[in-house]
Amino acid sequence: MAMASKEASLLFHLISIPSISGHEGKACSYLASQLPSLGWDDTYIDEAGNVVASRGDGKNEIVLLGHIDTVEGGPEVKMDDDFIWGRGAVDAKGPLCAMAVAGGRAKLDPGFKLTLIAAVGEESSSKGTLYRIPLHSPKACIVGEPSNTYGITIGYRGCLKATIKAQDNGAHRSADEGPLTHVTLAAADILNFIRQESEALQQAVIFRPSGAIISMSGREMGRRTAEIEMEIRIPVGSTPEQYTSLIEKCTRKHGVEFEIIFAIKPHLVDKDNPVVRALRKAVRNHYGTPQLFVKSGTADFNHAAAWNCPLAAYGPGDSSLDHGMEEHVSVKDYLKSIDILEAAVCSIMSYDLA
Repeated sequence: MAMASKEASLLFHLISIPSISGHEGKACSYLASQLPSLGWDDTYIDEAGNVVASRGDGKNEIVLLGHIDTVEGGPEVKMDDDFIWGRGAVDAKGPLCAMAVAGGRAKLDPGFKLTLIAAVGEESSSKGTLYRIPLHSPKACIVGEPSNTYGITIGYRGCLKATIKAQDNGAHRSADEGPLTHVTLAAADILNFIRQESEALQQAVIFRPSGAIISMSGREMGRRTAEIEMEIRIPVGSTPEQYTSLIEKCTRKHGVEFEIIFAIKPHLVDKDNPVVRALRKAVRNHYGTPQLFVKSGTADFNHAAAWNCPLAAYGPGDSSLDHGMEEHVSVKDYLKSIDILEAAVCSIMSYDLA
């Protein structure tokens, strides 16, 4: 490991601590121990396991919402003068550490409070963010997700996860194809409908649906069982209820059952809201030309919509590297993102957030 700035060392050491969803405790303890030295006044780990820190005591709260959990796997953790490698470098310990450093530096105006949330479980059930939602009424929120340093994300598709399942007490396949076949046919109908709908729309990805199989299982040993777990990405302009109705129709046709595991609406914000404007200004004044992005995935951004406040997602890192074996972030871009976030927080306080 090369000599590094304290900002880069913070990210390197946090990446070095595995924190897959449901096992974030050690990483949370480390981050919580570092935040006071970064300028945060009050730091604790809440009952859901989130790291929460704050500065200031004003009534106007700005929330910096990141997540500390990751998926499994990833490349070897390492750092040199140019790059930091490892699971979470992009998604999303890089954006989280950038917010932690920037938030600790930003000069707060009277009447403002700044809160950092390092949420657990974003890659699974979003339990950390869901726990915090009713506890805050922010005037503005930045969500820490990779946007290539100069980018600002203003929208994510929604998501619906469901299981399609069936079982019986056994029969000869020549007379009854059985649960495995019926469940597969139902899933195929759903996916074919979504694919045809998407191809017909010919719009940007955030306005088109997609579907995928997450897992499949089944056995025929006397009693026959089958289950498919699937995921549907819901486009802006649609609702989870519409795709629940599709699943219900296709499963009824093939005589199988379904269960909705998880559903969240898509969310697209106004490109001129105060948070987006502040980030655009900060990018332009510091390093380059801002770009606005919409994402095909889903994030805690969608849950933060419940706060009904100006919102955007921002952070260092190339999101095409999310969850992959080449996950790494440029040290230079990570440090730039800290300056951009600090400036953006200061700008947000200058806007009318009523």
